[in-house]
Amino acid sequence: MKAAIISLGSKSSEMLAEALKTYFDTVDMIQLKEIEVALGKEGGILYNGEKLADYDCLYIKGSFRYAHLLRSIASLSEGKVPYMPLTANSFTVAHNKLLTHLALEQKGIPMPKTYVSSTVNAAKELLKRVSYPIVMKFPEGTQGKGVMFADSLSSASSLLDALGVLNQPFIIQEYIETGGSDVRAIVVGDKVLAAMRRKAQKDDKRSNLHAGGVSEPVKLTREITNIALDTAKALGAEICGVDILESPLGPLVIEANISPGLQGVSEVVPTIAADIAKFLYTQTDNVVSHKKKEETEKAMKELALEDLHAKCPAQEIITDLQFRGDRILLPEIATTISKFSDRKEYTLKIKKGKIEIEEFKI
Repeated sequence: MKAAIISLGSKSSEMLAEALKTYFDTVDMIQLKEIEVALGKEGGILYNGEKLADYDCLYIKGSFRYAHLLRSIASLSEGKVPYMPLTANSFTVAHNKLLTHLALEQKGIPMPKTYVSSTVNAAKELLKRVSYPIVMKFPEGTQGKGVMFADSLSSASSLLDALGVLNQPFIIQEYIETGGSDVRAIVVGDKVLAAMRRKAQKDDKRSNLHAGGVSEPVKLTREITNIALDTAKALGAEICGVDILESPLGPLVIEANISPGLQGVSEVVPTIAADIAKFLYTQTDNVVSHKKKEETEKAMKELALEDLHAKCPAQEIITDLQFRGDRILLPEIATTISKFSDRKEYTLKIKKGKIEIEEFKI
């Protein structure tokens, strides 16, 4: 079987590609920046100007900056590639924090109180009613980028003025005090295969490892595990990093990443790349085997029908006729044996008590 990773060529992608070689006959690393999506009759996914090869497993990943391209690739691949761990819709939802929070809200997954407003003036009115400190985020961004903190109305108003100049939408969220730590759970399929507690550096509230945070092993409670699994499912992702705060009121999801890095978590769980590779292979093999079984069964049925036709070119079926209004509905077996199609034209010879139908041929 053949597998490919479409990515920006990160170290995590390289780690996974190497692990996939244990299971797949061919493993290709495809640079996302070299891909084009052409729509229309002659359209498709192009890599370096050539049509993208066929794969049994396609793992597409990349940052929020490429969300539209990622979704386009996934949309055109769905139904053609036997297995992909991420749905096309997941790239739109997971790469936008607001859409992520909306998806979690719809599934009843706990998260901090979150607000969004239409204008800066409306947001300033909102700031008069919230408790401080608060978190302010851009809807798009990863690795702690685009996350700001305000400990008072005056500092929050100043940030809003700056955001107004940038003319970007933003999210206001309550700040949960956890001592600068959170939990990152790596969901793969229906299991959490790795988890770590991340701690922010002194004087920095961001626990992201890319922002200087440090990690340590952590054993998750059943509650946190279920929340992580439910979050990934809500986003349509079978591989997902879920960030959770351990608040006094219980676990709260603050973010999800469908392109989670493996370098940091591999220090806690060294086998994580191999574990994901095994999962991708198992899922692909199941889908490919099932598809082959269905194709074999279909071929056997067609052969049986052809054999039946050869032995008995014309068959008589005694049945009553069903009517829908003034229309006659034929039994399903009549369609199966005759192989009539709504894409073809037919000649009907009709007289009282008798109808003959033949395929029209020029």
